[in-house]
Amino acid sequence: MTSTLSDTVNVEHSAGMLGRIAGFVRRRPVTVIAGTFVLLLVVLAVFAPVVAPYDPYAQEVVDRLQPPSSAHWLGTDDYGRDVLSRLIFGVRISLQASLQAVVLALVLGLPLGVVAGYRGSWVDTVLTRIMDALMSAPSLVLAITIVAVLGSGITNAMLAVGLVMAPRFFRVARASTMDVRGDTYIEASIALGCSTFRTIARHILPNVMPPIVLVISVSLGTAVAAEASLSFLGLGAAPPAASWGAMLSTAASNMQLAPYLVWPPGVMIFLTVLAFTYLGDGVRRALTRSRHGGN
Repeated sequence: MTSTLSDTVNVEHSAGMLGRIAGFVRRRPVTVIAGTFVLLLVVLAVFAPVVAPYDPYAQEVVDRLQPPSSAHWLGTDDYGRDVLSRLIFGVRISLQASLQAVVLALVLGLPLGVVAGYRGSWVDTVLTRIMDALMSAPSLVLAITIVAVLGSGITNAMLAVGLVMAPRFFRVARASTMDVRGDTYIEASIALGCSTFRTIARHILPNVMPPIVLVISVSLGTAVAAEASLSFLGLGAAPPAASWGAMLSTAASNMQLAPYLVWPPGVMIFLTVLAFTYLGDGVRRALTRSRHGGN
């Protein structure tokens, strides 16, 4: 009975916090714009075959390096492929790749961070040292090294990015767990004989997830930029995939003949990373106000 009451109070507390966060986010225009842009990207990714005016992989050599026109709004690349169509399909690759990296980082970092923060002692020391070692190396260099070992390709590239991002999830989960593990309801759960798994799942994770949501938002933008960087270097999506990074690489090779090619993928990468960043900032501000009892 006491355990059920404790669970109910904890769930209501978490639901109230998430409700205040949602209300605060809705009142921030920049956050709403960023969220709308991200939603638009998701719609484009899902309906890319319907929205794109041309086949992004169809080559028309006679139309190569054509400037923007009524037939091709953003021009064509060095193989005569429609840039707008490749840009739209690039949304699918960027979001899919970033999700792969963030999910891997979440799966690795969240449980290890919660275990380290809850157990403490030598378990915390060992796991923290491992994550500190990962964080000490430059992220892009470490990702390139992992891809060099595993081989190029979008899956291996995102595996590398996910491993690089895992420590940030670990640190946030560990700090949040250490912050709440001494609270009264946690001690009550332990005193009532609840298992470690039940205590973590029912009491700790609901309090750890709000800051983790913030990390997820920011990490999605970071993963988009990382995927574009690796694809630009030829270590990400394999040709002829419509990756924004690969499109930038093509633009760099034809800068003198077709400078217009650099703008579409460059602007999309910039806006996508910016949208995820502002979305994360809105969540962070909402969390701050919620913790201080703001409305």
